[in-house]
Amino acid sequence: MGMKTKNSISKGMLGVFTILFMNGSLTAQTADLEIAAKITRYEVKKEQQEKFQKAVAAYVQKSILNANNIMSEAYLEQEDHNVIWLFERWKNQNELEKFEKNSKQLKDLAKTALAKPERIIEVKDLEPLTKEQWRRTSKKGEEQLTIMLFVDAKKGTEENFMKVYHKAMPEFRSEPGVVTYQLSQLKEDPSQFVTFEKFRNKEAFQYHLNFPPIQPVIDYLNSSIKKQPFQDGIHNLIEFAPLIRE
Repeated sequence: MGMKTKNSISKGMLGVFTILFMNGSLTAQTADLEIAAKITRYEVKKEQQEKFQKAVAAYVQKSILNANNIMSEAYLEQEDHNVIWLFERWKNQNELEKFEKNSKQLKDLAKTALAKPERIIEVKDLEPLTKEQWRRTSKKGEEQLTIMLFVDAKKGTEENFMKVYHKAMPEFRSEPGVVTYQLSQLKEDPSQFVTFEKFRNKEAFQYHLNFPPIQPVIDYLNSSIKKQPFQDGIHNLIEFAPLIRE
């Protein structure tokens, strides 16, 4: 009787450990399959700006040729060309890390070229775009306008913000002048978000600002973020890599 009970317990425990192990493996596999998305901000020494910009452009050109890359783009801050933004999305974190290990030129140059340490912002895309959608471009001759907006939401309003955007996103992406429109959530703080918006020209952006579905978003930004005005979080960007046009 005692032996049977002991064996039953052993088998039961083994089953529990097996389930836990399998769940752990599944979790690891799921994490491995999650798209790796990050934004890197570089503030470059003035005398190193041209050299560093070329290194970033080379990194972007190399990365978009990699089959596991979804998107890679680099921009200058319009108000300060010494600030460079690098946007990346990869099939998963492993592929991103593998690529970075084999692309040491940029990392090595950053050790001496930066005025401040780089800032890496890992994000989770909400209603993510496909690789094909990310790689849509403006046409030659169009004066593309690229805008990034950081949103620092008041605690407790995050869900409302996501609901507002969930409703508006299909409308925004269907606008004729929109090339790319993505909302992402910062992994370091779920109450912080960032939008990445590409318009074919200034007229397309003005159309967007007057587009009725944007009003609930504007209402939220005017009432539910930590610091006003929300326009302080806007960054106007100038693309320099890969700079591909239709």
